[in-house]
Amino acid sequence: MFDLDGTLVDSVYQHALAWKEALDAEGMELSVWRIHRKIGMSGGLFTNQLLRETGIEMSAERVARLRHAHAAAYRQQAKHIRPLPGARELLNWLSKSGIPWAIATSGRMETAAVNLASLGVDPGRIPVVTRDQVKYAKPDPDLFLAAAERLSAPIETAVVVGDSIWDMLAAIRCRALGVGLLSGGYGPDELRQSGAFRVYEDPADLLSRIDEVGGRR
Repeated sequence: MFDLDGTLVDSVYQHALAWKEALDAEGMELSVWRIHRKIGMSGGLFTNQLLRETGIEMSAERVARLRHAHAAAYRQQAKHIRPLPGARELLNWLSKSGIPWAIATSGRMETAAVNLASLGVDPGRIPVVTRDQVKYAKPDPDLFLAAAERLSAPIETAVVVGDSIWDMLAAIRCRALGVGLLSGGYGPDELRQSGAFRVYEDPADLLSRIDEVGGRR
């Protein structure tokens, strides 16, 4: 089961800049690096942390405006979104090997659609679980539990591949094995301390050593 942003698609920094644009429009000054550290967590936790860091009131209306502004700014960058090295090859290899896979992202379909298009993934054929479909997003395990259910697979036998500490924490909480990728900007020690069983550079590196996480080449 794969996270999307920073795991299969090189989009973490585009998300950070889109959030920066949305926050600036609301008069909320926050450094880009602080925004980056929150990419991948649920929107609710994201706004709660913003409240703590800025001290600005976050009404439901303002939260909704921020989300829509972020989505609009992100879609403007669609032409710059690219799959990470080896992402398509890894997914194709899994399909050809008969290993079921799914995507579980904290993003809503309004932004995830851009990434899926860049990967050539059809949600009508491949299970894709987005924030719209679960009660809580990462670091809660709901997304991965829903993805495992869509695959008709026991969560205890699943491998969760993600780029952030939020992915690894969610993997632990649903009793799946977590595999971390460095392609989202988190360091190897951060990923391991959050529960990563193995850490690789990107999807290409994972595919080249797929036997280490139970694959057969």
